[in-house]
Amino acid sequence: MYVAHISEENRRQSIEDHLNGVAALAKTFAEPFGASDFGFCIGRLHDAGKYSTEFQKHILNGGPSVDHSTAGAKIILDASRTGVGLMMAYCIAGHHAGLPDGGSPADPPGAATLSGRLKRTVPDFSPFSRTVSLPALLPKSVPPIQMIGKGGFTAAFLIRMLFSCLVDADFLDTERFMSGGTAERGGMEGIPALYQKLQGYLSRFESPISNLNRKRTEILNICLRKALGPKGLYTLTVPTGGGKTISSLAFALRHAVEHGMRRVIYAIPYTSIIEQNAEVFRHILGNENVLEHHSNLVEPDEEENETKEQKKLKLATENWDAPVIITTNVQFFESLFANRTSRCRKLHNIVNSVVIFDEAQMIPRDYLQPCICAISELVANYGCTAVLCSATQPALQGLFPPGMKSVELCENIPELYRNFRRTTFLRAGEKDDETLAQELGSQKQALCIVNTKKHAQVLYARLKRDGTFHLSTLMTPSHRKRKLDEIRQRLKNGETCRVVSTSLIEAGVDVDFPLVYREEAGLDSEIQAAGRCNREGKRPAEQSRVVLFRPEQAYCGHLPDSLQLPAEVGRLVAEKYADLASPEAIRCYFKTMYHVSGEKLDKKKITDQLEDGAANNFSFPFAKIADQFRFIEEDTVSILIPKEKEACDLLRRFRTGEKSRKLFRAVGPYCVSTYRSHFRALYNAGKIELLDCGIAVLSDLDLYSEETGLSFSADSGVAWFV
Repeated sequence: MYVAHISEENRRQSIEDHLNGVAALAKTFAEPFGASDFGFCIGRLHDAGKYSTEFQKHILNGGPSVDHSTAGAKIILDASRTGVGLMMAYCIAGHHAGLPDGGSPADPPGAATLSGRLKRTVPDFSPFSRTVSLPALLPKSVPPIQMIGKGGFTAAFLIRMLFSCLVDADFLDTERFMSGGTAERGGMEGIPALYQKLQGYLSRFESPISNLNRKRTEILNICLRKALGPKGLYTLTVPTGGGKTISSLAFALRHAVEHGMRRVIYAIPYTSIIEQNAEVFRHILGNENVLEHHSNLVEPDEEENETKEQKKLKLATENWDAPVIITTNVQFFESLFANRTSRCRKLHNIVNSVVIFDEAQMIPRDYLQPCICAISELVANYGCTAVLCSATQPALQGLFPPGMKSVELCENIPELYRNFRRTTFLRAGEKDDETLAQELGSQKQALCIVNTKKHAQVLYARLKRDGTFHLSTLMTPSHRKRKLDEIRQRLKNGETCRVVSTSLIEAGVDVDFPLVYREEAGLDSEIQAAGRCNREGKRPAEQSRVVLFRPEQAYCGHLPDSLQLPAEVGRLVAEKYADLASPEAIRCYFKTMYHVSGEKLDKKKITDQLEDGAANNFSFPFAKIADQFRFIEEDTVSILIPKEKEACDLLRRFRTGEKSRKLFRAVGPYCVSTYRSHFRALYNAGKIELLDCGIAVLSDLDLYSEETGLSFSADSGVAWFV
């Protein structure tokens, strides 16, 4: 028997069984986008190289490792020297190391590119030819893919989807054999059952009392009605406080039931919003049906004493095999442009899904064009419905392909915004810190939002007195939650409450101030800030002021373009429109932003690189683009702050050598994420201890303030976080 895998119990899986198992799974995975023949073919060929004597010596006797991926790529290219053959060759060659760059004909055999790989001399695997009739294996037809643009982006996207089908099938078949057939999959409720649960929950909204809740119910009912429409591209433009979280879920589930779709995926800009939404969704749909996929800490791969449910959840996280997924924009889009197997295996499970992009205006401007291209592919070729949700709907229609028109779910948006208008914007010009502190200090309740962490700490220090609070990401999530609970209680009781915060408070944080100061930023951020003022509409809009100001010049000189340009465009729009929150002002703001941004909407030329690939003999730079496509240019590192009792208890468990996914996730609320440059400064100053498990711990707790979190002074040898 030619052996593909050997289990810990010394059971052996034949190559033939493995190839047949992977081919069957990959065929099933590729069927929803019409590529089942392709899936079966690459599954049947991917491990052909394991028939070599050299590989058999490796697996049976511990001999040297052997390249067994290139053989199948050579077979398919020899049989089909076309673009179709190259597409399948990418998938087979990369099914372990990741999708390679295409390279050029000049690449030597040792190059890591596909061109270089295909020039390699591989060990003789001729026994494989006795197991299959190659002509019968070749796909009989091409997938019904609509070419968009020049076709290069479309072809590269199809390769990624096929690659996802292959690597997930390979993982699952191997896992099934290694576990003796006990790998847990499924067991979650289907979309129709979840929609029934939602209907039960929505019954409480049938007789709203307040005017605000009546308007929210109207929006909900419109979304339910529009959910019967065809698959495609939709926008949901709902003013802050309009209840878009529940309304978008209602649309998604009913639309999925109507069209027999497989899952609902939420892509959200911040993990803090994910955690809130996940809690709401679990309450409505059940714990086991909602998968929350984000990570503030790198979790270990192994887990001892896992329960059946924990194993099922871990497996679902790896390939998004759950009915409702809540993830980040970072995870969603970076996976679509990744080349590694671990990031790509879930992509085929996006097919035939409703994908909700919450706060769509938060998709980073530098990557906006390739993100729009990816959404277009999902809608045009992979059976998805995409919904762009926002209170400040970005003017994206001009960025989508001709003919792909969006449908707005809400009706009579100008009237809707008038009904939800709860604040009045005032532009106050420049204000120095002393003036700001005096004005805020004279108020019983006020919120001030600034653009940098340094400014937040400096302004708080000037304002500091009883009833004054500071919020920023230099505080642990647990610390911020405690402060927010206290802030909400003081606001409710009518007590003194002044808060200085970074923009984190704009991200779905439910607080209600009578007065908000906001440092000039993009119009979308300014409107989000206004959502923290008179949130429940209990005061007249004229008495609920949002004061927009420019800070001292010292805070403006080193701001990145991502903050400077939106503020400048926001000032231009303010000169044209008296009501900054009007749909007309918002549309003008985004159109102007995208016009002046020009080529910066695709800063790394991702789209051009892929479009040019088709003309260059299907040479796509998959590995290069995976490295370039990063929403967060500089990686962050989490530091455990052992001040709270729970954090100290977790630290003691780590010190005893305990390691588990549950434990690693549990420390998240007690960590601060820092850029690597800041982390190195702390480490070099002797302020951090690194545990054997990889956790970083703040050893000098004097650097963590109960009021402001992690703070560094200029004379401590550690730079400010800005």
